[in-house]
Amino acid sequence: MSRRGIRSLGGLLSDDMSEAVIARAYGGPEVLSVIDVAVPEPGPGEARIEVRAVGVNPFDHKVYSGLFGTDPANLPLRFGVEAAGVVTAVGAGAIGPAGPVEVGDEVIAYRAPGAYAAELVLPASLLVPKPAGLSWAQAGGLMAAGATAVHVLEAIGLRGNDTVLLHGAAGGVGLMAVQLAVEQGATVLGTASPAKHDVLRDLGAVPIAYGPGLADRVRAAAPEGVHAAADLVGTDEAVDVSLELVADRKRIATIAAFERGAAAGLKLLGSGPGADPGAAVRAAARLRLTEAVEAGRLRVLVAGSHPLREAAAAHRQIMTGHTTGKIVLIP
Repeated sequence: MSRRGIRSLGGLLSDDMSEAVIARAYGGPEVLSVIDVAVPEPGPGEARIEVRAVGVNPFDHKVYSGLFGTDPANLPLRFGVEAAGVVTAVGAGAIGPAGPVEVGDEVIAYRAPGAYAAELVLPASLLVPKPAGLSWAQAGGLMAAGATAVHVLEAIGLRGNDTVLLHGAAGGVGLMAVQLAVEQGATVLGTASPAKHDVLRDLGAVPIAYGPGLADRVRAAAPEGVHAAADLVGTDEAVDVSLELVADRKRIATIAAFERGAAAGLKLLGSGPGADPGAAVRAAARLRLTEAVEAGRLRVLVAGSHPLREAAAAHRQIMTGHTTGKIVLIP
């Protein structure tokens, strides 16, 4: 337990410091540092949580890479969007999507600005109860990928009798999208390297190796055709094969290939230029995701964890694009 959490649970006022990860410049993971930051008492409608796990997402690196600009006035940067932890203090009227938030509650926070930290003060509206069956690492990695997957499947209009092609099916978003699509009754074709095919089969998908000849392998696996597709990796192959196999471009979405997708008339989702952020859809997905976990219909696969102070190592790992499941940080 952090010093800050001990003071709060003991009922003492405090001006203690807690650790947070910052980017001191724009660039790669080498610009990351851990500093002490003040953690205030929560105000009206807020709660303070002692963080037990932080989800690592590709978007996190984009924030400090310079992709969205390099204004030095914005430095140092804090980043991150999801975390899980224990509530240690609440302000008046701290109400979350599932009801009142109280000290001792185990919660998941999304979207949580500056989530790379040992403690956070956030609006209670961002907090949902953590399913009891989830480990902290799983809870920290559920929401960003899960909410993105929900957004993707809604955007392509997935129906229960569809055959859907998911590019990058063994990544964080892909694994969630596979499970949610299978739950809806769709036939799911998921591209991945052969080493990850067993994982996809276990989740109910038909695995297909990416690389030359992908379109022919998909046709062989789905002779009656593909109704919808989602590019979760941003490669030219994913866009080209989707365009070749799906007749209705309104049923093709990408969360990464924004320039190609815009030129081809695909649905652009997420935080890229011209993309639909889907804020309302993703917020509404939070309780749907926790309910699916509690019912045993959704699993969170964790590829690995790092201490908070090793955020740079976690980013180098996720930037390889070869992880199967989520990477998390443990304060």
